[in-house]
Amino acid sequence: MHVGRSCSRGSSVVRIDRARVGRHADALRRWGRLVVQRSRGPGVRVFYGHDRVPAPGEAVAGGSAKFQRLATRFPNHPSDFTLLYLATTWLPRDMRFLIGLAQRRRIPIVVNQDGVAYPGFAGAASEGLNRTYRRALLAADHVLYQSEFSRQSADLFLGEPHGSWEILYNAVDVDHFVPAEAPPPGAPVLLLGGDQTQAYRLEVALRTLARLPEARLIVTGRVVSRPEPLVRELGLEGRVEFVGRYTQREAPALIRRAHLLLHTKVKDPCPSAVIEAMACGLPVVYAASGGTPELVGDCGVGLDHPDSWDADTPPSPDQFAAAVRDVLERLPELRSAARRRAVERFALQPWLDRHAELFDELAPR
Repeated sequence: MHVGRSCSRGSSVVRIDRARVGRHADALRRWGRLVVQRSRGPGVRVFYGHDRVPAPGEAVAGGSAKFQRLATRFPNHPSDFTLLYLATTWLPRDMRFLIGLAQRRRIPIVVNQDGVAYPGFAGAASEGLNRTYRRALLAADHVLYQSEFSRQSADLFLGEPHGSWEILYNAVDVDHFVPAEAPPPGAPVLLLGGDQTQAYRLEVALRTLARLPEARLIVTGRVVSRPEPLVRELGLEGRVEFVGRYTQREAPALIRRAHLLLHTKVKDPCPSAVIEAMACGLPVVYAASGGTPELVGDCGVGLDHPDSWDADTPPSPDQFAAAVRDVLERLPELRSAARRRAVERFALQPWLDRHAELFDELAPR
């Protein structure tokens, strides 16, 4: 919610959005510095396209989560940067001008490419969104695709990059995200992680829960649909807990309250919620599309479903419920496998080290 002030002039009311005015003022000041200030010399100084990156402990999502992790090792330099790092999940509004400035000053551009827009997800807005993603991708000196699925879908909808590229999966602090000594006692608890930005994700989870009368469900993040009518219809009162958004500091304790992660989103390019859950020892029951199968491997159960760019059609609640029962029967072995895979493949330190190598290769010396 923005804090504003209303000013009446005759019959009209002008509402001043102080937060927006503040952002515009910050951007104007930054551009004033950018126009007159040149780099202070060689070395790696990264700018993430935003004047401020969330500090450790603050709530994050998408690209801001990556920037938060990167900024602990590569601080944000909004005005004297030698490398521009953009993430398609959190592109700045003035991206076009930043790209132009970087190109004129021969500043290398790195793009972290997540997903694309497609009709089943974004409808008529797909091409407009992809036009922005395409501009970033084609301007990049190096592209970091978050999964093989991210690369294939970008090739299809955006085109192949002009610069070099590699696949670099998202990472998790495996010293922070650690398993509990034992699963939670009592009835099975399912976790629906991330933001519920498509209504079907929550609906499928609730209908799955209705087929598991002994289980409970924790729902995180932003919810775009009103869940109360369906909760009442299915008789799930008292079995569903909505916890809202949470910080990275709070995440491990929240995840450890569950026995498994229920990931109902289809075509998810590289969901951090999945690798965070695995690092905490949670197996994953998921829609077998997008980049999720690349992450989970044999540490859960993937479910086939109609796979189309024209419509998002998740697996049925019956499929999810059967897979949940399967995972619960094999919970000890799957818990160990999930933790092991997260540590071996998605640890934060190697991810940061690879960025350091890449930045040294690209930034002027």
